Amino acid sequence: MDLPRIITIRESSHRIHNPLTAGKLAALGRAVRPAPGTRVLDLASGSGELLCTWARDHGITGTGVDISTVFTGRARARAAELGVADRVEFVHGDASGHVADEPVGLASCVGATWIGGGVAGTVELLARSLAPGGLMLIGEPYWRREVPDQETARASHADRKEDFLLLPELIERFGSLGYDVVEMVLADQDSWDRYQAAQWLNMRRWLDRNPDDELAAGIRAELAAGPARYTRYQREYLGWGVFALMRR
Repeated sequence: MDLPRIITIRESSHRIHNPLTAGKLAALGRAVRPAPGTRVLDLASGSGELLCTWARDHGITGTGVDISTVFTGRARARAAELGVADRVEFVHGDASGHVADEPVGLASCVGATWIGGGVAGTVELLARSLAPGGLMLIGEPYWRREVPDQETARASHADRKEDFLLLPELIERFGSLGYDVVEMVLADQDSWDRYQAAQWLNMRRWLDRNPDDELAAGIRAELAAGPARYTRYQREYLGWGVFALMRR
């Protein structure tokens, strides 16, 4: 049980595995203001930057669950680096079925709603761990503007235009599930550039070190086509944000 190698190669230098910069992650923490001692469950926690920096900056405690052995190892190292290993733990496992042993004050899935089969399923999954009156964080893509055709959608990591919603429609979707949107922090194009373009350098450096690896041809093809595809389609059409929700 692990992530495909290609993902850990692309994001080998990333501490945050989505288009949220360190500054925006910190702004999100200031916006939602978790009280010291708040217990957090972070599903698909990646390299643990949310839990580790919020433990340092806000005094939260918590657990992260992620399917990647590589990212889980990095999360544990990051916790030690920031001196918060006694406050946060990281579990290698399938986040799609994980429910906290005791209710938590904040439950999050920032950028991996496939663990619940989409937004609705992920909201339901997180709700199973959330204490009454608790806060939920969902990270999710949306269309910045109307997508003209299926080619644009596919180039923006959607199988169909219908896979993502426009931002107002996504907000309404949360409402239809019985939640108020009480805060949000949105990626901008610079956030996307920092997330996406960093992958190109990671891939190029990996190729230089591993020219005979079985993945080399595929990564070479991705690096050759990816930057133009990103700037032509994804950068203009695909948005992404973290939304703070409370049950009505």
